[in-house]
Amino acid sequence: MNWTDHWNRWKNHAFIEETWKEKLHELDETNAEDYFYQYLAFGTGGMRGEIGPGTNRMNTYTIRRAAEGLARYIENAGTEAKSRGVAVAFDPRHYSEKFAVETAQTLGAHGIQVYLFEDLRPTPELSFAVRRTHAFAGVVITASHNPPEYNGFKVYGEDGGQFPPGPADELITYVESVENELEIRVKDSGVMQEEGLLVMLGEETDAAYDQALQSILLQPEMIKESGSDLNVVFTPLHGTAKDPVLRALAAAGFHNVSTVEEQLMPDPEFSTVQSPNPEEKEAFAKAIQVGENSNADILIGTDPDADRIGLAAKDSSGEFAVLTGNQTGAMLLDYLLMQKTEAGSLPANGIVMKTIVTSELGRAIAEHYGQACEDTLTGFKFIGEKIKTYNETGEYAFQFGYEESYGYLIGDFVRDKDAVQAALLIAEMALWHKEQGRTVYEGLMDIYSRYGYFMEGLDSLTKKGKEGAAQIDHLIETFRTEPPERVSDASIQKVEDYKTGERTYLLENGKTEPIALPSSNVLKFFTDDESWFCLRPSGTEPKVKFYFGVKGETFKQTEEKLLQLKMDVMAMVHERLGE
Repeated sequence: MNWTDHWNRWKNHAFIEETWKEKLHELDETNAEDYFYQYLAFGTGGMRGEIGPGTNRMNTYTIRRAAEGLARYIENAGTEAKSRGVAVAFDPRHYSEKFAVETAQTLGAHGIQVYLFEDLRPTPELSFAVRRTHAFAGVVITASHNPPEYNGFKVYGEDGGQFPPGPADELITYVESVENELEIRVKDSGVMQEEGLLVMLGEETDAAYDQALQSILLQPEMIKESGSDLNVVFTPLHGTAKDPVLRALAAAGFHNVSTVEEQLMPDPEFSTVQSPNPEEKEAFAKAIQVGENSNADILIGTDPDADRIGLAAKDSSGEFAVLTGNQTGAMLLDYLLMQKTEAGSLPANGIVMKTIVTSELGRAIAEHYGQACEDTLTGFKFIGEKIKTYNETGEYAFQFGYEESYGYLIGDFVRDKDAVQAALLIAEMALWHKEQGRTVYEGLMDIYSRYGYFMEGLDSLTKKGKEGAAQIDHLIETFRTEPPERVSDASIQKVEDYKTGERTYLLENGKTEPIALPSSNVLKFFTDDESWFCLRPSGTEPKVKFYFGVKGETFKQTEEKLLQLKMDVMAMVHERLGE
């Protein structure tokens, strides 16, 4: 069936909802292809895309298709899986609540138990709720920090972690087996509630999550005594974090907390920011204004579904600087392991987990405290999967997991990155530094002086549509088959190809060895001067990301080295794209 067949099928269907029918009439031959040329990709993390009519958009029918696939997956797992059911949450985006209800009603048509949050909640609380209700799976309707026109469908397993590759591949097969997204049966949510098939989650789950959050604190007495000495500014960037973060900080003893009033309330347009992404300094513009007026120590901002968090602190010139995800992660990790060491609570078999594109500074810190450090593929689901494995085997005791893209996990009662947990530990860490007579930024410089000047960067290219996807595939393949020999006056020492699962040592006559990670279309290149760069196509967006890492002798020299590496690699990229 080609795209015009799908288009006609939608146009001629008698029961298309009015919302999507109106949008369908806005399409013509020149722009309809992108809406119908494929089914919106359902990958290992679920699906994410622009909202609109058509098979290649987020709408009632593609949501039902995803939920129908999940329902078939659960039915195949048996009666117990159906009775354990699915926990469902949603963020403040356009149609999020409707998509959550559609998910519940599609599952209900199969007699599957559903636990649905009564109002928007953070993604980490969904992970917590899956574990608390002993659900067989979880779904959160969110597009994280994507632009307002996006939404998504994210799937969780019974451990509260995102589906790892094996179960995800099986689920994808079920989703792809759904033949007609316009004919999927749903069950009325009111009837489901009457039958006990739909249970609403609310304050009771919140209270349990709030209680678990306090368990991650390392020095609760210090906070009770001095918490009000720390001046904090917080913004949820129009997302789900307002209530849980403010409750958690107050319960711990942080009472000197200001908020960015214009960004407190949920807003699907994220109207005060260009992008609701705490990775970007622009998202902190209003928080910086509040922080300057109140002489704040730190600023914290969370993304719309509250799984990522950014931290800003005053630098040596007295200006607020937004720390990178790697810098915040290093500071949290060093503080956590230091405090546990001093308290005598750091286990001999502790482990820190990070992704392949996260700074090597984390490994240096972990090893300093005698902890193992393990790399996973990009995506917190792989960290969640490892936590589950090591909890079962007892081989390692999880201490901390993080990724460069501003995601952190401290307490494994959640199995995904958790900005609410991170907000608490960031505040505690900042207070501790203040008690030592230094700023957070001075604490960061101290870490560099102790472990070395590691610095990382990120760039990306967006190539929309069918042609863009082909360009991205071509680019990755050229780097795979024709790897560069040199970059920035350094020789490429080795290449890690996570698709083939092979590490090749270019300076040792092409010697190879296996990589013990799942297959993923990612390439990482290491130079002989401790630099590296990585190419990774996004699984949820039409873009390819480029990660860079260097280590230098001084802060300034490391900055210069990173800039040169980025310029040289991106020049190579554009040349290979013929641009």
